[in-house]
Formats: sequence, C-alpha cells, structure tokens
Amino acid sequence: MTSSAFAPDLDAQDHDVAGRDVPPEQAVLVVDMKGYSRLPEAQMAPVRSDLDSILETVFVQSGLPAPHTLGAGYKDTGDGVILLLPPRHAARLVDPLLGHLSAALQRYEGVRMAAAPAIRVRAAVHVGPLSVPDHRGAAINDACRLVNSDAAYQAVAAATANGLFLAAVLSEPVYQRSVQAGRTGMEMTERQFLATVARVAEKPGFEAPCRLLVPGLPADFLRGYLTAPGSPAPGTASTPPAHPAPEQPARAGAVFNFNGAVTDPVIADEIKNLRIDRRSR
Repeated sequence: MTSSAFAPDLDAQDHDVAGRDVPPEQAVLVVDMKGYSRLPEAQMAPVRSDLDSILETVFVQSGLPAPHTLGAGYKDTGDGVILLLPPRHAARLVDPLLGHLSAALQRYEGVRMAAAPAIRVRAAVHVGPLSVPDHRGAAINDACRLVNSDAAYQAVAAATANGLFLAAVLSEPVYQRSVQAGRTGMEMTERQFLATVARVAEKPGFEAPCRLLVPGLPADFLRGYLTAPGSPAPGTASTPPAHPAPEQPARAGAVFNFNGAVTDPVIADEIKNLRIDRRSR
C-alpha cells in the first residue's frame, strides 16, 4: 500500500476552507416603482425605459459607474432594478445619489406627457457580503425586504401625499458608514433621517433597524405617517390624520344673547348656530 492512500485530499480541504470564508462585501441599491403592476401593459415598457434613463443620468451625476456598465451587478426586477457596486460607493448611493434622483423624478413630472404615468419609487440602500461571481447571499434578500417593508410603503405614501416622488430606506450599516460618519453633505444630515424598524408582513421573522428619508420632508413630519405593527394604515377611519386640517373660520353673522326660551318663529328660523352657556346665577 502506498503512502498516497493516507494523503489528505488537498482540493477538498481548499474547497472547505473557501466555503467558510466571508465573501467580499457589495453595496446594494434596490429601486422599486410604485404602482407599476397596476399600469396598462402598453405603458409598462415605456415607463421602465424612462426610469432606466433617469437612473443612468443620476448615477453619472453622482460620480458612480453607469448602471448599464455593471454587468452581473445589474439585475432587472420588472418593476425596478437591483444594482451592485463596490462597498466604497455606499456613501455616494446615499449622497449625492438620492438627492439627484429625487430632483430628476421631480423634473420628469414636469415634462411627462399627460397620458404617461408619474414615476414614484421606493429605494433601499444596504451593504453586505455576496458570493462571487453569482452575487448570491442574504444582503440582496435583506435589501429587497427593506424596500418592501411597511416603513418603506408608509414613507412613499407620505411622499405621494406631499407631491414628492422618492422614499428611501437605509440599512443601519449604511447609515452608520455614510451619514453618521460624516460622508454626506449638509442636506443629508442625521436630522433628515427617521429611525424606525423595517418589518415585512409576509416575512414575520424579518425585523431590522433602518433609517427613512423622503427628500423634501422633515423627519418629524414623516413620523406622522408611520404606524405601529398591527395598526390600521394612516388615513383610515380609525386613525386620526397626523396633521389635521386647520379649523374652518366661523361664518360671519350677528351674535345675540337670549336669557330664556326663543318662541318667536321668525327669529328661531334664522338661528344657525346655538351655544348654550349654563353659568351659575
């Protein structure tokens, strides 16, 4: 019997060791278009093309590689896109990208044809390890759950209600490495972000701290659109509006004080508002 029969399988060992190594990190941006699945089929391709053009423009504006150059890092999801970049770009995906994207969507609203749908999007930025070259791993799953979380849907509802077109959710690692670390500009300070927890109704085991941003809305104003788990969505009959409309001014008219019952039908028929003051005598 030769000694080679007792030699270890080096290839198997190498494979086992490689399988235990943490894959390199990637920055993940997920963009999802609001209401895309409800569009008429004839509008789907044109509006997706418009969104792709907007993303190409704002990526170049932000000093990032254009999406079409990312190769396997570009994943079409039908109603949006998943983009993978080196982790050093995580801060740029927050600022200036989100600001440029918000402004571009606002400009698009001003020039789109009347028959074309508005483009409103939810965006999520995350960072985490992904296997190479297939880019599989929990980081993409978590980024997709962030963009589909209750918090993200409530944030885009706030944007829509206030004439805005972008709601973004940042994972806590991205927030810490970009905003908290001071790698964003004066328009993307900590005060612009609302701390909350992302949950997905269809994924009861998923719960992650995150930060919400709607460019153009203060964080405290955005808070009024969030609901606790299991609560009715904002705007339903059982939930008071976060910012109630101002009271209507009283109608002009004469004011009379009566110390007894009003029996004259001419006067009684003209009384529109009655206030009873039961003061002790």
